[in-house]
Amino acid sequence: MAVVNKRKHTSQFKFDVAMKAVESKKMAEVARLYGVNTGQVSKWVSYLKAQGANIFSIHPDTEKANLQGKVAKLEQLVGKKEAELSLMKNFLDFPDYPNGK
Repeated sequence: MAVVNKRKHTSQFKFDVAMKAVESKKMAEVARLYGVNTGQVSKWVSYLKAQGANIFSIHPDTEKANLQGKVAKLEQLVGKKEAELSLMKNFLDFPDYPNGK
């Protein structure tokens, strides 16, 4: 039984092949040109058609603002934990007198 090595294609390659297939309307020719299976090109085209509108739904500025908000919250949490740790270290540094003096 032969072992089949699967090739992994980048998302940019898949996009380029799917766009070329949509533009030319000749999937077999595009598949042969790029050296991939016609069925695979057909899948990529269907994914492109199904997800095409979602490509434009996420705005980079909105996502960047969300990520900056998360970073700010995490920085506050780290600062709080550092203060707690420092306080705990100070309590542990007090000498322990046996007579309470």
